[in-house]
Amino acid sequence: MMPKKDGFTLAQQIREKNLNVPILFVTAKSMQEDKIEGFKKGGDDYIVKPFSMEELCLRIEVFLRRSVTPQQLNNFSLGNYNFDYTNFILQHSQGEKTLTQKEAEVLKLLCQNKDRVLKREEILNAVWGNDDYFLGRSMDVFISKLRKYLKDDPRVQIVNYHGVGFRLEVAS
Repeated sequence: MMPKKDGFTLAQQIREKNLNVPILFVTAKSMQEDKIEGFKKGGDDYIVKPFSMEELCLRIEVFLRRSVTPQQLNNFSLGNYNFDYTNFILQHSQGEKTLTQKEAEVLKLLCQNKDRVLKREEILNAVWGNDDYFLGRSMDVFISKLRKYLKDDPRVQIVNYHGVGFRLEVAS
């Protein structure tokens, strides 16, 4: 047992912040309902005590094989665009645009959460470290600029969910 918080709650909180972190439940709970709950809360795998160290190591190796390199975390393909976060470059067949640091941070966050609605507060806290009203207006300007930069490919859209946030959508 974990102190103060159960594993299901912790997994859900981790998953809300990061979709890419692998979550392996190591537990004594062997009931089918517990396993299902673990997967529903965002778990990638579930192992019940007692287990062999060899099995645990093999399960962890599977996670490591699926992990991405830092370089992959900073390069994104968006329709006809390529976004290189490390160098703040947005490339398209018609040229490239060097983004400001804030533009690049906002676009990276949207790319990492593609097809998921990001709440305004999430973006503001992640990029500006605060979610105050005036920063929100500033963020709207950055979103507008990013939409302008991405206008040459209609498959790539930053969609506004009024009163909630934004979602990066890339059609096939």
